[in-house]
Amino acid sequence: MSTTTFQSCTPSQMSREQFISTFADIYEHSAWIAEQIFDRGIATGDNDILTLHARMAKILLESDTQSQLDLINAHPDLAGKAAVAGELTEASTSEQASAGINECNAEEFTRFTMLNDAYTTQFGFPFIMAVKGSDRHQILAAFEERIHHSPEQEFQRALAEINKIARFRLEIM
Repeated sequence: MSTTTFQSCTPSQMSREQFISTFADIYEHSAWIAEQIFDRGIATGDNDILTLHARMAKILLESDTQSQLDLINAHPDLAGKAAVAGELTEASTSEQASAGINECNAEEFTRFTMLNDAYTTQFGFPFIMAVKGSDRHQILAAFEERIHHSPEQEFQRALAEINKIARFRLEIM
């Protein structure tokens, strides 16, 4: 692993309050991951993005199913009502815009709405995809493919995508 340090902070030199404030939304509306990381101890190795991310990802994957489900459900629908109403976190707004979701035409927006509704009805949680590097057409294609998966496959996929999103968020800090 190569060393990739943060541009705007040094985690090992932060107080608990600073650390939690800085990393609270790396996992959407889930400060508990940052809290657990800090409470388990921060070392100079955590100044490396990949090291800190690995620790955060492990906390998510080792947490109980209800905590994982709550985190999945904290994520907004892609091109959903929260996006239209301007209620997304700054990170989610930026991520969705980078994939061109904010440029959907009426037909694409209708497809996103129908797929979001069908997916949530089928699985009980929103469709999660780390959209960096994708466009809205690739996202719609992934939606249409993944809706045929089992609930167990999609639950695990959602956790994997959330960990990808977290890594992308850490990389821009």
